[in-house]
Amino acid sequence: MLLTAIIIYILITVAIGAWSSKLVKNSNDFVLAGRQLPLALSASALFATWFGSETIFGASSEYLDHGLQGVIEDPFGGALCLILFGVFYLRPMYRMKVLTIGDVYKKIFGKRVEFFASIFMIPPYFGYVAAQLVALSLIFSSISDISISMGIVLSAGIVVFYTFLGGMWAISITDFIQTTLIVVGLIWVAILVSQKAGGVMPILEAAPEGSFTFFPEPRPTAWINYLGAWAILGLGSIPSQDIYQRVMSAKSERVAIRSTYLAGTFYVTIGLLPLFIALAAKHLYPEIYLENKQLLLPEMVLRHSGIHVQILFFGALISAIMSTTSSGLLAPSAIISENLIKPYFGRKLKDRHFLWILRINIITVAIIATLMAQWKTNIYELVADASILMLVSLFVPLTAGLYWKRASEMGALMSIVFGMISFLVLSIYDLQIYPHMPALMISAIFMVLGSYIFPNKKTTHAFISKNPSTQE
Repeated sequence: MLLTAIIIYILITVAIGAWSSKLVKNSNDFVLAGRQLPLALSASALFATWFGSETIFGASSEYLDHGLQGVIEDPFGGALCLILFGVFYLRPMYRMKVLTIGDVYKKIFGKRVEFFASIFMIPPYFGYVAAQLVALSLIFSSISDISISMGIVLSAGIVVFYTFLGGMWAISITDFIQTTLIVVGLIWVAILVSQKAGGVMPILEAAPEGSFTFFPEPRPTAWINYLGAWAILGLGSIPSQDIYQRVMSAKSERVAIRSTYLAGTFYVTIGLLPLFIALAAKHLYPEIYLENKQLLLPEMVLRHSGIHVQILFFGALISAIMSTTSSGLLAPSAIISENLIKPYFGRKLKDRHFLWILRINIITVAIIATLMAQWKTNIYELVADASILMLVSLFVPLTAGLYWKRASEMGALMSIVFGMISFLVLSIYDLQIYPHMPALMISAIFMVLGSYIFPNKKTTHAFISKNPSTQE
């Protein structure tokens, strides 16, 4: 019964993707939904950015091991990213009216920085998509006899087909439906486990010591690592195409800004529900927790709830992860097409050719992500690795280019390259602090040094003060 319902659920989602393909007339429609999304679709799309494998599986298992300090990255860091993007980054980038964030680097610094930023931006998405494929595989293995490896391949095939058809239109429309369902499902499950435990307080009282400690110990290394956890998603995902394409799909600047605020607030509040449910599940069913922490929530729902709750929970969860995966496939595909292929072959190819190149790139990214998923199956680590790579190389140049008039092309290039190199080198050593923190500082230092030693002949950036506010 459950498996049949899930199959029907997936088929409906794919059907929505197929219908959405009718709205795709060009590459702008495919990547940014033609910049036509109203507030409801825009906000739900942003909310669904990470609300899938990372929050349901990864964060809940990390919380049980390390308490609130173990989940600073997500959901707290994810919410911070959305709010910061809306406050400091959205306005200048929305007014540029370009297709990808790679184009933003080109507008600010020129073609060379566009090329290097795009090259450095693409690899993190392999791990990000791999995490979603692992999550889908875990669900399929919970409700059927499919192995994890086979589930990863099956998940990739479903999501590629779905993304291939509708692009951002399909993602946005299904996100609205899926967000509603996953929120209802989580609230329903939270109420059920509270009733079984005799209320909320018995669950909270049974929590291990330190589960609700939000701030670290008063030691320098502890605080550096604490801030480092905030920075992974909070800053590292700001220069990402995934966030960019969801925000820039809004029909106006004002709608886009409101969407980031709504999504950020909603994300941090609803994102706490899986943590509470996981705590309740460990209290009520410790034997499931000991078997597999990442499977705690789905296994609890599967073993100790009615068929209606199972259908709602698993159906909504699968749909949410499919949407997150779809967007993760679209992001690097757009970067490859727009910023690596178009500059060299743009004069020879028409827009309909780029639309097919986008779709072919989606298949390529999915193949690489599938191989990665077979190699590493810790969801939380896969997503964190993806954001860290962008944090240490791309965050500083983007911020400096928007707000510092002296930021130069060479400064940006040095920041990108030395930030990444320093992180890779520091990761070899067993440091007391997260290696991405000193790597981020090194990136900033080389941004300043490069800009002063090799200044631009004329200022072509600092867009924050240009162009009047756009319309509704």
